[in-house]
Amino acid sequence: MPAGRPGPAAQSARRPPPPLPLLLLCVLGAPRAGSGAHTAVISPQDPTLLIGSSLQATCSVHGDPPGTTAEGLYWTLNGRRLAPELSRVLNASTLALALANLNGSRQQSGDNLVCHARDGSILAGSCLYVGLPPEKPFNISCWSKNMKDLTCRWTPGAHGETFLHTNYSLKYKLRWYGQDNTCEEYHTVGPHSCHIPKDLALFTPYEIWVEATNRLGSARSDVLTLDILDVVTTDPPPDVHVSRVGGLEDQLSVRWVSPPALKDFLFQAKYQIRYRVEDSVDWKVVDDVSNQTSCRLAGLKPGTVYFVQVRCNPFGIYGSKKAGIWSEWSHPTAASTPRSERPGPGGGACEPRGGEPSSGPVRRELKQFLGWLKKHAYCSNLSFRLYDQWRAWMQKTHKTRNQDEGILPSGRRGTTRGPAR
Repeated sequence: MPAGRPGPAAQSARRPPPPLPLLLLCVLGAPRAGSGAHTAVISPQDPTLLIGSSLQATCSVHGDPPGTTAEGLYWTLNGRRLAPELSRVLNASTLALALANLNGSRQQSGDNLVCHARDGSILAGSCLYVGLPPEKPFNISCWSKNMKDLTCRWTPGAHGETFLHTNYSLKYKLRWYGQDNTCEEYHTVGPHSCHIPKDLALFTPYEIWVEATNRLGSARSDVLTLDILDVVTTDPPPDVHVSRVGGLEDQLSVRWVSPPALKDFLFQAKYQIRYRVEDSVDWKVVDDVSNQTSCRLAGLKPGTVYFVQVRCNPFGIYGSKKAGIWSEWSHPTAASTPRSERPGPGGGACEPRGGEPSSGPVRRELKQFLGWLKKHAYCSNLSFRLYDQWRAWMQKTHKTRNQDEGILPSGRRGTTRGPAR
């Protein structure tokens, strides 16, 4: 390819011109001599090779001045001068280069192979593309935010890295009719994702696939068939409030509002709650909230700050029989349980004291009851009336008598076997 030559001032100072940016070499091709004094050509020009391949290249120069010969030429790759033993002079105007067992390109736009004159000036350049063909994309997953759009992402292949610029196109069409469409808004939720913002049909399945192409070939994923109604997700529930339940030191009440975007749709929703103590990163998840918009967490530590989040899963939209997709978690909301007025570490279940064997069965029964509550952060409003009465009686008894807390009179022992459900 023709190469540029220094101007008169640069020649008199015997200074080589500054090298062109590497990316421009590959985009614009080899430099071309502006003065026409001599030309040079690298062959092959811009080759594409598999990793592990060998390359035989030549740089041929001819023209004036007569002193420009192959013996004064040398090669660079990505700005680094190659060892002289990799080159050999074929004739007075041609210098050959042999590279073996090539590695993947350092940059996806191609490695820069350049032929230089004795004074360091650039005579010709070529882009060297070394990599792998794309592999079959897989693991396509899609979701629709409030039934108004569709976002999909995928995994690029078993190895992923091809060392070449690889283009991914998300294609989709209605299953039984219609033409192929190409998604246009890429990288919306990550490097391998695309967003379709509008013009989607409901009640009709779509076929979705991903095509990958680069200089060494192409690959196509399996086709994913889905109905928009089956992959609906929504915003997290807004207005999450966490508050104390009177003076009960081991409970918090959680309330929230259904996502407003789905209020006008025929759907059901189920919710999940997760909570953690302030100094922990471990979340405990409550799965049995069902479609309620409130829940009471029980079995908590007294005098402790808790962070609470809620998320929503819409299902049954317009009669769809498939579960929806969980929303993101709401922003954390914090609240603290009241401090316990009773002695003992953490205000937990009481340990039996010696000297009172008759109280043992009652104590064991109460420990079982409290253990059940700690295991199940139970959220059914119907089951808490009796429990609230029991807790209030226990606290009142502690304040009025200096006895072991939690011992019920024998005539009321039957109420501790668990709330009626």
